[in-house]
Amino acid sequence: MKQEFYSNGKLLITGEYLVLDGAKAFALPTKFGQNLLIDEGKNQEITWKSYDSDGKIWFEENISFAEISSFKIPEMESVKTTLLEILHQAFLLNPDFLKTSKGYTITTQLTFPRKWGLGTSSTLINNIAQWLQIDAFELLNNSFGGSGYDIACAQNNFPILYHLEQGKAVVEKITFAPEFSQNIYFVYLNKKQNSKSSIAKYRTNKSFKPEKTIEKIDALTQVLLHTNDLNLFSETINAHEALMSHVLETSTVKETLFPDFEGAIKSLGAWGGDFIMVVAKEDPSHYFSSKGFDTIITYKDMILS
Repeated sequence: MKQEFYSNGKLLITGEYLVLDGAKAFALPTKFGQNLLIDEGKNQEITWKSYDSDGKIWFEENISFAEISSFKIPEMESVKTTLLEILHQAFLLNPDFLKTSKGYTITTQLTFPRKWGLGTSSTLINNIAQWLQIDAFELLNNSFGGSGYDIACAQNNFPILYHLEQGKAVVEKITFAPEFSQNIYFVYLNKKQNSKSSIAKYRTNKSFKPEKTIEKIDALTQVLLHTNDLNLFSETINAHEALMSHVLETSTVKETLFPDFEGAIKSLGAWGGDFIMVVAKEDPSHYFSSKGFDTIITYKDMILS
């Protein structure tokens, strides 16, 4: 019996890193995401194919049920071992999917280029969780790790405020419809960032006091959510960037790459790659293209509303 599942991609607007310590993060699900198609197979194995948004196969493998059930974390990580770990943790949460089947033919299809970093892993984890009727947050925690905001975006078609309470996900539906949404753009930095390594680096820097910083970040998030003043929105973005720059002991992306840009720039999620959010009074496409950054997407084209 064929089955199909879909999950939304994500962008983390505020509270990056600090969401791991309880900050209320503002996140937006995207119009881009990933499909998972399940069909019958044979030979006690999964025939797996993953397609990028251009229709090209970027991963293909036959995985035996035995590999999934007996998986041990390897010394070297690869696409296959990452997938095996997710499937193994899914098996531990619902063993029946291997015990009651002869095999599966599984296809994944991204609707965004894999390098964009909009949630290739989180959309897969949420799709697998839907398929096997298990808790996606638990599956993420047991396999890939992270705060879980990306799973919340995968599951919801509206803006969210997300935080962890005693390790449990709390998702709040919010309204975000600024009058100046046409002044918001998303620019891809031509570099995919590794979330796992970024989180590990953050964890090593605890010279700052998370509680006080979280209070400040939460207050800035509230301003961003409720203002209809473009200038105040931009100033708040700059304040958030400056605060996180201090926490991460890293220069802001504007200081590093775009010091002459007349507008506000905000890193999204892990710093140093993926997308940035740009707020500008005029279309900034020419500026960024002249710097070699040609993927510029409007708010309307990127964000589910």
